[in-house]
Formats: sequence, structure tokens, C-alpha cells
Amino acid sequence: MGPDEYDIKRDIGIIMQNVAVFDELTVYENIYYFCSLYINDKDKIKELTEEAIRFVSLEDYTKFYPKKLSGGLLRRLNIACGIVHKPKLIILDEPTVAVDPQSRNKILEGIQQLNEQGATIIYTSHYMEEVEQICNNIAIIDKGKVVAQGSKEELKAMISIGEKITIETYQIKEEQLMMIREMPNVISATYDNNLLEIKSGRGKNNLLQVLHFMENNKIDFGKVFTQLPTLNDVFLEITGKELRD
Repeated sequence: MGPDEYDIKRDIGIIMQNVAVFDELTVYENIYYFCSLYINDKDKIKELTEEAIRFVSLEDYTKFYPKKLSGGLLRRLNIACGIVHKPKLIILDEPTVAVDPQSRNKILEGIQQLNEQGATIIYTSHYMEEVEQICNNIAIIDKGKVVAQGSKEELKAMISIGEKITIETYQIKEEQLMMIREMPNVISATYDNNLLEIKSGRGKNNLLQVLHFMENNKIDFGKVFTQLPTLNDVFLEITGKELRD
């Protein structure tokens, strides 16, 4: 080990997907211990420990042992242990798996706050909506290789889908569905459970031409939704839709 290697490690915080805390220690003792691995001054350790507890909102659970915590609270304890020493680089591996919505929001807000305070965050997740919410530089990895990289806007520009149109209707016929598929700029059209879903390329009047078709063919319809492509669409188009192991 080089003389500077430990100093480098002190600037790194790692929060693994599997919670890594000591069952024999309370919430407070766990965070204090992990901080003491990097900080020598006891007063500073106490100060940072209390700050980390407030940061993840565990003030009411400091004397609890991990086995008494819910999944969401346990995840927040895990994060506190990884960031208590104020690292400059924080690596998070799917920190919101199997947590309640309130804890998920708290975790995501905390990650953004850490980034705003100057930390560089490397965040891995299968939840594309989370990635879209908090990440500014995104890499899609498939079978161990980076297959696309950029901002969310740049990634969305890589795929053919420009807009998804969903229309509630109860009476569309197969020949009418075929006619929609042949419309300019339409990539695909499916009809299932009384919902017509159309994926179109980039353009200004995609919805207008579909609604005109519905009216001209006297097809009654209810709710209409339009949605721009999401990162989930990008991921599926780039990596494929087949099931993985």
C-alpha cells in the first residue's frame, strides 16, 4: 500500500446494495464507528455523527439496533455510515431497492443535496425514473459494456420514438388499426384492453393526425394521453426487450 493510498480512500464513500452495518451496535454507534475509521478527533467524530443522523432523519432511532429498523430506515442508516466522513466521491449501488416511498424520496433528496454540496456521485440503479430525476450524465451498461452515454436529452435523441400517444376507445377495428400503422411518422400501433397506443417519430402534428383519423372514421374515444420518450424507452430500445437472467 502506497503512503497516500489511505488518504485517497478517506475521500471515498461506498454504499453497497446489501446493507453493511453491525447488528451488535446501535444506530448511533454504527455511524460513530464508521466515522472513526477516517477521523481521529473524538469531538469531530461526534459532530459528524450527529450531522449524519440529522441528514438521514434518524434522530428518533439513535438507540435502535439494526434488526429493529424497517427496510427504509436500515437503508438510511447504511447511507449515513457511508457518508458520515464527508467523502468527495460517493458510490451508491441501488440504494432504494425495496424501500417505502417516503424513504425513497428522502434518499433521493439526500443524494441531490450531497451533490449540491460538492460531492461527486456515482449512482447505479435499474429504476429509470430515478436516474432521470437525479443524474446529469448517464451511461447505459449492457452485458458489461457501455452502450450509450450522455445527458438524458442526448440519450432520448438517440432513439426513434418521439412521442407516445394513448387513446381510450372501445370500438376500433383491425383494418382501422392497420390504417393507423400506415400513417406518416407512425412507428407502431397496438390495441389492448381498450387502449390504443401509438408510437410516433419526431414531429409536430402526430396527435392531430390521429385525432382527425378517429373523427373522420367516427370512432368514439375517451381519454387521450401523450408522453415524450422516457429513459425506460431509451433503455429498452438500445438493449432490447427480451427477458434477462
